Amino acid sequence: MREGEILWTPSAERIQHANITAFGRWLERERGVSLGDYRELWRWSVEDLESFWGALWDYLGVEASSPYTQVLGRRSMPGAEWFPGARLNYAQNVLRRERKGGIALLHASESRPLEALAWPELGRQVRILATRLRALGVQPGDRVAAWMPNIPQTVVAMLAATAVGAIWACCSPDFGERGVLDRLAQLSPKILFCVDGYRYGGKPFDRRGELERILAGLPTLREVIYLPYLDPAAAPPCSDALPWSEVLDHPAIDAAEFRFEQVPFDQPLWTLFSSGTTGLPKAIVHGHGGILLETQKNAVFHFDLHPGERLLFYTTTGWMLWNFLASTLATGAIPVLYDGSPAHPFPDVLWKLARDADATMLGASPTYVEQMARSGVVPRERYDLSRLKSISLAGSPATAGCMAWFYSNVKQDLWVANGSGGTDCCTGFVGGVPTLPVYAGEIQAPSLGVSVEAFNERGASVIDEVGELVITQPLPSMPVAFWNDPDGQRYRESYFEQFPGVWRHGDFFRINARGGCFVLGRSDATLNRYGVRIGTAEIYRALAALPEVEDSLIVNLDLPDGGFFMPLFVKLAPGAAVAASADSIRETLRRECTARHVPDKIIPVPAIPMTLTGKKMEVPVRRILLGMAPEKAANVSAMADPRALDFFIEYAATQQDYSLGKS
Repeated sequence: MREGEILWTPSAERIQHANITAFGRWLERERGVSLGDYRELWRWSVEDLESFWGALWDYLGVEASSPYTQVLGRRSMPGAEWFPGARLNYAQNVLRRERKGGIALLHASESRPLEALAWPELGRQVRILATRLRALGVQPGDRVAAWMPNIPQTVVAMLAATAVGAIWACCSPDFGERGVLDRLAQLSPKILFCVDGYRYGGKPFDRRGELERILAGLPTLREVIYLPYLDPAAAPPCSDALPWSEVLDHPAIDAAEFRFEQVPFDQPLWTLFSSGTTGLPKAIVHGHGGILLETQKNAVFHFDLHPGERLLFYTTTGWMLWNFLASTLATGAIPVLYDGSPAHPFPDVLWKLARDADATMLGASPTYVEQMARSGVVPRERYDLSRLKSISLAGSPATAGCMAWFYSNVKQDLWVANGSGGTDCCTGFVGGVPTLPVYAGEIQAPSLGVSVEAFNERGASVIDEVGELVITQPLPSMPVAFWNDPDGQRYRESYFEQFPGVWRHGDFFRINARGGCFVLGRSDATLNRYGVRIGTAEIYRALAALPEVEDSLIVNLDLPDGGFFMPLFVKLAPGAAVAASADSIRETLRRECTARHVPDKIIPVPAIPMTLTGKKMEVPVRRILLGMAPEKAANVSAMADPRALDFFIEYAATQQDYSLGKS
């Protein structure tokens, strides 16, 4: 399968029933705005921000106790002022769906079968817990933190905290002591929700020892609310911890009597954290209104979710995708939560869960697709997936072959929507459009309201050229602030230093003449050879077709004499011969890319260093190879496997002159 080939074209029926089509009809009827196709709709959405976001507010039916005075007050970046005057609450807009009843969410784990949680029960638990939090002294602006897995109780805790105006933050229990404290200690939380452990890959992980050290490192805690999740009989981590069951063991609180804290549009809602691969993770603060609008826009238009449809995304609570998944409750869609390994007790367990849950959308990563392909998984041969309508690919750039895999192994009539965005804005910048064709290896289009472009080094917008991914107009879900950054200097330096007044995201990006998009890897991990900038994703995309390569990582080192050294580190498949594999890799890169893409040396490694959220650690590896002390180059608490760096540390220590090591 070659990049650019058409994989799927939406039927007339699919286009007719798409939410984005309904929105176009509504715009014409209610606003007198007539737009011909998606490209025209997108152009209008980024050129007339006030009209688009004001229309979206009304179309989604946002509930607010005080109206806004204007859609966009101050429009500079950073510092844009959205919907001044409005007062609302994120959790209130989610829980309004309780009035219609039915199933709110589905959940399963390695040790627990698929079950449903109904809206009345979800609402009851949130109101009880929120009332208890108020009784415990939690006030608007206080931080409520969690060390919890992807289970209903975590959703309840998040909604209860945000209902009373507290600021939510969460780490998954596979984060170790250092990783948790690097994140949560920044916030000085008042409350911590926690568990005793979890189960993964068929094995129990008792985390009570870690938990005791985490509690000792959070001196600002007033209360600990404890859920014995791994072992129901497990003792609490401290004598005064409040058991989850006792906190919820109170009479129901009537929905009409419960009071949601009414806050300004930009009131802090939750804090998400950057990967922290090279230092303390950035604590990125998002606001109630921006997240409410942006996540619903993404879910309704770019995931085409309808009320009652079920979506299964494999994620942990430490990734922004969990926040998005929980937020889809506001649309009336039914999220499916899963806690456990995606490959236990068999490699296609998520496909079985998709069938059992009648999922209409499945979220997957290109890495997961590669694992399934190597395992010979063919879901259509084992499971009835007739309800499945779409696939959402996220986490890393998807190759043409990765996208084509679904049409060969799942079903032909399937909308495979590749996308890219980030924790920074908790949304997608480019993604799926259900009314457009799907081209192999290509993201369909920029998202509505996102003025995304590729800038060259001079700050000029380019088409069909690799540039920096930038956003030239403000978004409501851009961070309210970084925590502990009172004058905003770190925030400005992170996004606005290179192109003042324009958000630079840090990815290489290309957009073609028809609006198709390609995210080509982090620009701070640039491969610059003979004056040509290469995105690392181009290398990985080409190597994904080679069965002998399980994974890879490439960096480019600038040498003191003005030269460079570009090694490619590969984790080979079992039984693959090093010499033959190296020849195949060079030939593939020369054929699929250019001679400039061929590395100076190909080096087998036992493992590729990854963050806890599955990102390749190119920048830390590059810094280690250039001589930086490992403890300064990489934050091991942010790694999935800290031992994966050992090879690179040893290699850097033994390789004194990289220019002599070329092959």
